[in-house]
Amino acid sequence: MSTLAATDFTEILSLVASARLRAVQAVNATLIALYWQVGEIISRKIDAAEWGDAVVKQLAEQIARTHPGLRGFTRRNLFRMRQFYEAYRDDEKVSALLRQLPWTHNLIILSQSKRPEEREFYLRLAIREQWSKRELERQFKAAFFERTVLTPVKVSPLVTQIHPDALSVFKDSYLVEFLDLPARHAEIDLHRGLLHRLKDFLIELGRDFCFVGSEYPLQVGGRDFALDLLFFHRGLNCLIAIELKVGRFEPEYLGKLGFYLEAIDRDVKKPHENPAIGVLFCASKDDEVVEYALSRSLSPALIAEYQTQLPDKKLLQAKLHEFYRMNVADCGEEV
Repeated sequence: MSTLAATDFTEILSLVASARLRAVQAVNATLIALYWQVGEIISRKIDAAEWGDAVVKQLAEQIARTHPGLRGFTRRNLFRMRQFYEAYRDDEKVSALLRQLPWTHNLIILSQSKRPEEREFYLRLAIREQWSKRELERQFKAAFFERTVLTPVKVSPLVTQIHPDALSVFKDSYLVEFLDLPARHAEIDLHRGLLHRLKDFLIELGRDFCFVGSEYPLQVGGRDFALDLLFFHRGLNCLIAIELKVGRFEPEYLGKLGFYLEAIDRDVKKPHENPAIGVLFCASKDDEVVEYALSRSLSPALIAEYQTQLPDKKLLQAKLHEFYRMNVADCGEEV
């Protein structure tokens, strides 16, 4: 009997892996539904003054005696189930998302979010990006929600014309604290660091980004050029050209980036792909200068800051509170 290569079993192995994934997802959905129902009952009993804290403690003890070895039904967790139900019971649109995430992810979002819109923001992104627990916690520390609301991404007019969904893909700033770069660093340090920690950088960019090359060669006429980083975005179906600048954004940088985009579209882009998008990563930028520069740009481009340290989340939360206060003041709504 001949020995078959591992590739001969690919089809069956793929079926097994898919079935296991579906089984895990089904178990998770069942658990979340159970926790929701338990939370609903506890909430109803407490609101009706039928139960108090002592009764919930008795319930936890009874579950432990009836189902020895069953985890997750401590007194503390039972009250979390109540909080879980009460947080989402009036929002059918959001509550439909809950079963797509593990309980630990739901607890992180529930405990660390300040507003309903923040909870929805992280629920949707955690599902879309398939963040691990560690990455989800990192995004909270990075104040991703506050940064997104306070500093929405700015792009040239052509980006939204060619790629209507691009605003949901890119950020105004990207965190690369995992590189441990000193305050004074050279472009080559940033470049090498991103390549060395490419997996982390891809997570920060987003799930649909795929790495194509570094110092990607472009030949125009009789001259050779090299693009810092080239990626492909599956959702936008286009190449993403990234140029790195360790200083402040200067308007003339857009000219060089536009030149690279033209070369990519003419000589690299495949016929079925959309026109490429360019991203300038700069250490700092003046938003008014960026707005002026992008408003007349004929290239699909955007300018983003890269930050080497986590931002001051408390400061951003205070700014966000003021942002909401100013926006609802005329409506007489409570912040």
